[in-house]
Amino acid sequence: MTPAVSFKKVSRHFGSVRAVDAVDLDIVAGEFFAMLGPSGSGKTTCLRLIAGFEQPTGGAIEIFGERADGVPPYRRNVNTVFQDYALFPHLNVLDNVAYGLMVKGIGKPERQKAAEEALALVRLPGYGARKPGQLSGGQRQRVALARALVNRPKVLLLDEPLGALDLKLRENMQEELKTLQKALGITFVFVTHDQGEALSMADRVAVFNDGRIMQIGSPQEIYQKPRSRFVADFVGSSNVLPPDFVQRWSGQNRWGSLRPESIRIARQAAGEGVPARVVAMNYLGSATRLALDVEGFRLHAIVPAGSSLPETGDAVMLTFNREHLHVMDEPA
Repeated sequence: MTPAVSFKKVSRHFGSVRAVDAVDLDIVAGEFFAMLGPSGSGKTTCLRLIAGFEQPTGGAIEIFGERADGVPPYRRNVNTVFQDYALFPHLNVLDNVAYGLMVKGIGKPERQKAAEEALALVRLPGYGARKPGQLSGGQRQRVALARALVNRPKVLLLDEPLGALDLKLRENMQEELKTLQKALGITFVFVTHDQGEALSMADRVAVFNDGRIMQIGSPQEIYQKPRSRFVADFVGSSNVLPPDFVQRWSGQNRWGSLRPESIRIARQAAGEGVPARVVAMNYLGSATRLALDVEGFRLHAIVPAGSSLPETGDAVMLTFNREHLHVMDEPA
């Protein structure tokens, strides 16, 4: 099957800065694909390369098998939803949604009908006469989404579109975006620095750092089986274990990772396990996060709400199932 988007050794340099550095990537048609990474990691530049807002310094980009590098944005069958929504404040909602169709020369009755259908799709029927300033942040986000969808793109690009929303609304929109993508079958390419967003919505995730892809996989693979210290630490803040510790427990002289929720804590520092001392505790509501000093390095453990907790400064014993200790590809 022809990929929806394909990068072949794609680079984008800004002077001496390699914003994207020889990236190879195939995005499957119809999947929800997330590009995850810190600021400056190259994920947004990759999105702009797909959209046509940037052109590659080297390599080739294909969209459904057709060369896209050098092709202007308006000739690509993609649309972008931005974090700031970029709505026209002087136009009402219906005209905002229909704007792209107007530019294409679609007649007013046809484009307004299509815009009304797009608003119904994002659960905003009857909002066409309002101005963007009369809407909440979540409603403006839906309008921006409808404006992109009305053009029926093969690929929808989403550049941190939920970043301006509060936590509860952001969680609701995560569910709605995923449901909408499955219903439409359009390829979604979603850029975010939020691990929770990427893991909860995407079919696959690409983790970026320094212009390169560090790992691609399902959310489960990325979370449970990170290949490097960067991925382990960035995605879900796993405990990165030094090679000497890993060798004692697995026999392999490599870096390892152990998720905080995999660690069990005994109040008495006796018996089998790893002796540790509680350095700090952070109450999170549904759980408490403990910082622990273990043989000179720091570990974190998650204790569910309602569990018995030690005190800061207490000596404790840590245990975990050995199969939960993941040995990474990165050598010592």
